[in-house]
Amino acid sequence: MSKSANDPGSTADFDSVTYIDEIGTAARNSAVAMARASTGEKNAALLAIARQIEQSREKILAANAQDVANAAGLDRAFIDRLSLDEQRISTMAEGLRVIAELADPIGETTDLCYRPTGIQIGKMRVPLGVVGIIYESRPNVTADAAALCLKSGNAAILRGGSEALRSNAAIADCIRAGLNEAGLPNTAVQVLDTSDRSAVGALLSAHQWVDVIVPRGGKSLIKRVIDEAKMPVIKHLDGVCHVFIDAHADLKKAFDVALNSKTQRYGTCNTMETLLVAQSISADILPDLVDAYSDAGVELRGCPATCALDSRVSAATEQDWFEEYLAPILAIRIVDDLDAAIDHIRRYGSQHTDSIVTENLSAGRRFLSEVDSSSVMLNASTRFADGFEYGLGAEVGISTDKFHARGPVGLTGLTSQKWIVIGDGHVRI
Repeated sequence: MSKSANDPGSTADFDSVTYIDEIGTAARNSAVAMARASTGEKNAALLAIARQIEQSREKILAANAQDVANAAGLDRAFIDRLSLDEQRISTMAEGLRVIAELADPIGETTDLCYRPTGIQIGKMRVPLGVVGIIYESRPNVTADAAALCLKSGNAAILRGGSEALRSNAAIADCIRAGLNEAGLPNTAVQVLDTSDRSAVGALLSAHQWVDVIVPRGGKSLIKRVIDEAKMPVIKHLDGVCHVFIDAHADLKKAFDVALNSKTQRYGTCNTMETLLVAQSISADILPDLVDAYSDAGVELRGCPATCALDSRVSAATEQDWFEEYLAPILAIRIVDDLDAAIDHIRRYGSQHTDSIVTENLSAGRRFLSEVDSSSVMLNASTRFADGFEYGLGAEVGISTDKFHARGPVGLTGLTSQKWIVIGDGHVRI
């Protein structure tokens, strides 16, 4: 029983399994069409969707204003993730155009070689099929995820959070219109138009329709997906990101990187949550940083040595070192040296993004090679851990897994490879 997009919140007499079966059937059929779509057709769709979003900005902003009004009273970071403005809508449209300019990975053939038997073997890049993406708060994910799935030749089933239902529906209208304009099936991207939580459970069980699930959101959402999904999952559970200011750091670089990593935006998974500072340089850098963080309204929690430097820093608990705050809160620890910093990250980190600030090449190389995270940085803000910044156009999420895709998941992460064998009547003897 499909629900009407004109009544997105209704759950009366809702049959989630039938609903997902209908959407899944359409997605599977669309995946066949998308797998054979030309690069030109896919790019035309992306550019058409970008135009539709720009032309519908007033409608999208009005829908988003309703969503934000309904979320009144929730924390500042949540509201920030939910909110759209003129700039964010322009960024959505630009992201679609950037993805249209990227090389199409589908059909790329690599590693071709001849075997002694005379056959030629190689690998060809192919779509995954139907990609399910479950996310919270951020309506821009609807456009980003749709664009990446389309360019990589996949069909997509998107389930945004109920708090963004109206915003997502407005963006979904633009996607459908753009697909129609380009002559591709408008069911190649379907946005679930129900707030009924049972639809998530039905989607996670629909392995006959969905080839892979990507969750983007808080721990409870990701844990539920990990526990219930009947298909492979691309995910990260936590974004406990660190910046380590080494004893050989340039103080100006260290100040800028540490401040930007925390305060550029609070509610993102690549925001620094713990600052580590080498003991020998702590008195030179921390007073200025504490001033800057305090001016920005960041609550500081520190180790005893940090607290002794400034009374504005409250005592951190053991749990603080594990915490992904997604808020203007920062944990600070003074450590003896590089070894102690790496040990701290190994114990408390989430293998997401970690950065070192240092002018010592040997220390930088050790950090890059020994810290086991999906993104490891030297003299750069953790906020660069992002698909757009990495040249991927956008991302469907950041993976801390070690198989298939790791780090920001862009076009290539939404594909697989198959073996191809080329012969000329060859038979095996």
